[in-house]
Amino acid sequence: MCGFTAIAGSFLPDQKQMNEMTSAIFHRGPDETGYYRDEYVSFGFQRLSIIDLENGQQPFSYENERYVIVFNGEIYNHVELRKELVANGVQIDTVSDTEVIVALYHHSGVSCLQKLRGMFAFVIWDKETKTIFAARDHFGIKPLYYTNVFGSVVFSSESKAITHLTTELTVNDPSLQHYLAFQFIPEPETIWSEVKKLPAGHYVEIPWNAEVQAVQYWQPQFRPERSSYDYQKAKILDVLRESVSVHLRSDVPVGSFLSGGIDSAVIVSLAKEVNPAIKTFSVGFDQSGYSETAFARQTAEALQVSNEESILTPEAYWEALPKLMWHMDEPVADPAAVPLYFVARQASEQVKVVLSGEGSDELFGGYNIYRKPRALRQISALPGPAKKLLAALSRMIPDGVKGKSFLERGTTPLMDRYIGNANIVKENEKSRILKSYDANRPSALLTEPYFNASKELDDVTKMQAIDLAFWLKGDILAKADKMTMANSLELRVPFLDKQVFEVASAIPVAYKIAHGTTKYILRDAVREILPEEVFMRKKLGFPVPIKHWLRGEWNDRVYQLIEESQTDAYFDKRYLIHLLDEHKQCKGDHSRKLWNVLIFMIWHEVFVEQIHPFHQPKPARPSNSSSYCLV
Repeated sequence: MCGFTAIAGSFLPDQKQMNEMTSAIFHRGPDETGYYRDEYVSFGFQRLSIIDLENGQQPFSYENERYVIVFNGEIYNHVELRKELVANGVQIDTVSDTEVIVALYHHSGVSCLQKLRGMFAFVIWDKETKTIFAARDHFGIKPLYYTNVFGSVVFSSESKAITHLTTELTVNDPSLQHYLAFQFIPEPETIWSEVKKLPAGHYVEIPWNAEVQAVQYWQPQFRPERSSYDYQKAKILDVLRESVSVHLRSDVPVGSFLSGGIDSAVIVSLAKEVNPAIKTFSVGFDQSGYSETAFARQTAEALQVSNEESILTPEAYWEALPKLMWHMDEPVADPAAVPLYFVARQASEQVKVVLSGEGSDELFGGYNIYRKPRALRQISALPGPAKKLLAALSRMIPDGVKGKSFLERGTTPLMDRYIGNANIVKENEKSRILKSYDANRPSALLTEPYFNASKELDDVTKMQAIDLAFWLKGDILAKADKMTMANSLELRVPFLDKQVFEVASAIPVAYKIAHGTTKYILRDAVREILPEEVFMRKKLGFPVPIKHWLRGEWNDRVYQLIEESQTDAYFDKRYLIHLLDEHKQCKGDHSRKLWNVLIFMIWHEVFVEQIHPFHQPKPARPSNSSSYCLV
């Protein structure tokens, strides 16, 4: 696990600039620093030692130094792939998964990506052909940013490293517009007009001085089958048990996050079969109805594992926001990112690796919103004139009033209303908040191709496909990577595994949404390894009491932030104050809309206004070994 920068082209930064860029991502790998440079490329690397502690230094050279690789992630089937390579006469000198990747590329070319099982972002330099090969994992667990600067292509694990190379970056207005709806910026765009994200399941293979042309090598597709319920249920537990087992491969201690829900409980229960002494970590709030720590404690006791919990106060939450936005790189307005940071900090004091349950809801149909198509059937079946009347009625109901959302959904086609698990600011209100709103760029334009590609699927599975393409990558995995790496902690997600997806993608909707609950077949499959009070527990979704804090402890601070923020070019602040006044007076719940804007304002303070002292990176520490670092 690590962070890296890689630059190829006619312009290469000097060593001082490379030090600044690499030290900006020091937190991703504080164990070692390494560099490589020749006349065509320059690589910088920060390492968090997990596997092959003695021989896994990077940048890593292979085949008599023909190739140089920097790699962020873990390949969980590297043991099997190494055996296969050795059996075919390939010499492998280390037990590092890094060497397995570059050896596979040497012998198989880009088809090596089909064999990799894990999370990864890497860049390989082939000195013989003067070719750059870069790729990102199937689900987008690990990030990879890129840009073009002075005729060179720059790759980095975090976009903040790029800001040390060039100050010619501008806020992307279309990205900001989509951000208000999604609460993140969908790939391949970023908040910067000049910086892109390599999409999940894509690779780049280009000459050293060429522009990036991303090629897709994998796309998840749901293909529900008519096989029996019992057959599919049996496959779920088998594939999860095997996935958790390979995700536990490590030369350092591994723990697990534990919330009050079923997903983390499944991971912990299966991990305990391999490591009975596994430690678990939880975080919550001192606010009634907004803490899962009691459920987590109950689950830990039932599974007979140790659990450490902490309580996050409104003061600590607010004070942490600027630092967390620096780590986040881009504005991501998921309130759960902050408690995730704190539980990661707690875990990092005892382990270097944690397991977590991300991806379960997207794969097995776990979000409560997936129950809506069934609940809306009576309205959806009404004649057109009746639906138009109800739609008009819904527009007259103030936001936050019970029933408004139900009527809106029931009278609007799925493709027009569903852009993902969160749809925070609707198009009509974007035009009131944003000064540069473009009516020709509705966020539904981004999801339309995915709906067109899934026309034959039922509505619930269509929603899963949208969330897999947008919500999972842009929100869930983005905050998971950035908040754990902020604490030099590696996060592993056993649900997001190719073999697990192959099983989950075949499950029909009737097995997922059934008996008044979500992911029913998953709950049934793990019944034998979990206590009953755990596997049937309703999803809480890590609730955060920002609605209450905006009306109480934070209200004055939020007024001050809106007034002082140097974002007048983007927002109508009078309207924002109006929303905050209405929210404080309980005339509507505007908390999520306000939160989106506030997070952008704090991000703007950090990266544009640069008014926070932690903006300066830590100094890089030289590697203890230079055997793979050719300076």
